Amino acid sequence: MAEEYDVVILGGGTGGYVAAIRASQLGLKTAVVEKRKLGGTCLHSGCIPSKALLRSAEVYRTVKKSEEYGILKDHVGIDFARVQQRKEGIVNKLYSGVQHLLKQGKISVYEGMGRILGPSIFSPMPGTISVEMNDGSDNAILLPQHVIIATGSRPKTLPGLSIDGQYVLSSEEALQLETLPQSIIIIGGGVIGVEWASLLHDFGVQVTVLEYAPYILPHEDEEVAKEMMSILRKKGVRIVTEAKVLPETLKTGEVVSIKAEVNGELQEYIGDKILVSVGRDANVTDIGLENTEIALEQGYISTNSMYQTKESHIYAIGDCIGGLQLAHVAAREGIIAVEHLARQQPTPLDPSWITRCIYASPEIASVGYTEQEALKKGFTIKVGKFPFKAIGKALVYGETEGFVKIIADEQTNDVLGVHMIGPHVTDMISEASLAKVLDATPWEIASAVHPHPSLSEAIGEAALAVDGLALHF
Repeated sequence: MAEEYDVVILGGGTGGYVAAIRASQLGLKTAVVEKRKLGGTCLHSGCIPSKALLRSAEVYRTVKKSEEYGILKDHVGIDFARVQQRKEGIVNKLYSGVQHLLKQGKISVYEGMGRILGPSIFSPMPGTISVEMNDGSDNAILLPQHVIIATGSRPKTLPGLSIDGQYVLSSEEALQLETLPQSIIIIGGGVIGVEWASLLHDFGVQVTVLEYAPYILPHEDEEVAKEMMSILRKKGVRIVTEAKVLPETLKTGEVVSIKAEVNGELQEYIGDKILVSVGRDANVTDIGLENTEIALEQGYISTNSMYQTKESHIYAIGDCIGGLQLAHVAAREGIIAVEHLARQQPTPLDPSWITRCIYASPEIASVGYTEQEALKKGFTIKVGKFPFKAIGKALVYGETEGFVKIIADEQTNDVLGVHMIGPHVTDMISEASLAKVLDATPWEIASAVHPHPSLSEAIGEAALAVDGLALHF
């Protein structure tokens, strides 16, 4: 029997379940279709479990140098089974929370694979959802007024380099490792690759990163990316840039090896495992798009600023539409889509307001234009920088690497971008995000009284430095 809904959401990841909650708040009869677990990639095989591992790595790194803080130790070791157990405990607790939130919102959850049907006896328009139920029961037929596609993404690999789960891993398989390898080759020096390089190195693994670009983190401000590359190299992470990996040279056995062209020469790299970290592909196959007029661009669903597809009653959000593939972006896109279909008047999401975070050691956080982007767009800029080594709280923490960098428009004095590398900067970036939303100037940021001692003093000092007025450096 068919069930009618105001909105059906394909995918129960961060974007999907947040959209469902907002729809429920607006009084819409709502259903979520999820073939795996509510919470999606972020909760089960991405953001949360990886950050749990990063935290354990951070604790291990700190305890190893405890004598610098006057704390004596007899023995420090890693019980990786307990590390993984803690990670799973965190995931399970949050998973229960998501289930509770949807139940609280009286949101129907269908556990199975949802597909969009074309015009049929159920509706003259595409959009009826057929759910192939996980339990093998008859397909559920859902009749929504609106559909939101929130099917997410999956790790991609290089052509010819298959993920086998034993020798060649994606981040999903890496999260399930039962023991730590002695050495690993990471292909790709983007956000995920750098986070894994950092945490595995902190756990004592020998890490080699192979990056095709001239430096790692090519989408970050160049000065920040190069600082991170320098810090990781000083720690002992081997980073090879301008490396063209040749998948056909892969060999597996007691160890795994692969070759890459570097500066015109063929180099061989050997490790216990290979981790492929070269981005993510949208989950857009086998969901019924062929039964609609929905268009794809470079493998991603094309939408307008309100996330409507070419079928105006069908929306798409999150990783499946490309752009910044971040959980907090998907959540905001979901809210905007729901408010739009509910005939509210949501404000479009300005990409320059989106914060980007990298949870390595040290952390990186940014919002707005990089220096290179600002110059390319024709701005005349002024830049202020302030190092954490001049901040008392950073010295207290024993983490003094990095800096805060603020880029402003010389004509209007508006902040164009804020970029940080250093301790706990992912917890500090929201101040800069608010500054962007409010079109703040460096003077306005500096006028906020930053507590002493605190790491956030670096933001105020960097704002002063834009006009050459920094006080403590």
